[in-house]
Amino acid sequence: MRITGGQAGGRILKVPKGLAVRPTIERLKQALFNSLGGRVVDARVLELFAGSGALSLESLSRGAQSAVCVELSPRHAAFIRSNVTAAGLPVDRLIVRTQDVFAALPQLRAAGQLFDLILADPPYGEKNRACRSTSFAQRLLDDPHLPGLLAPGGRLALGYARRDRLETPPVWREHKQLRHGDSVIGFWSVEAPEGI
Repeated sequence: MRITGGQAGGRILKVPKGLAVRPTIERLKQALFNSLGGRVVDARVLELFAGSGALSLESLSRGAQSAVCVELSPRHAAFIRSNVTAAGLPVDRLIVRTQDVFAALPQLRAAGQLFDLILADPPYGEKNRACRSTSFAQRLLDDPHLPGLLAPGGRLALGYARRDRLETPPVWREHKQLRHGDSVIGFWSVEAPEGI
């Protein structure tokens, strides 16, 4: 896996071995950042289910102001920390929180944190034709703390499987989708209340 653009473009990232991490497909990652374009420059980025931290490191390489990675596995978090150094990116612009995403969200909200970009490509869920999705992607969309972490005009980019039919809660407005094979990345913003 490598960084595809920006000052660290072409640098190889180390990824933990095994099935515990499913890195975002490189072609889809490049399409994601092409779609975000100038939104990445000077952005405050939050990456959830960070794994190798590839989305945060790509953001920093492309000019993001800062990135916060939330990753449950201490082993994977160590890879993120070593990758930022190996990529030659400023270590002080990356914070790695080793904890469960759904524990981190209320803590970040209580601390008044705001992010211009929230990036998440969690483990995929099961196929769900006749029932509501129980995937991590659906749980993120349903989480009451997540919308409050997105700065005005910000975007949530959320990866999920094509077979996982997500329901968009009223607080979110979906803008578009990128598809590659079984992988989808959807883009959402917080729906402004009526009258604003």
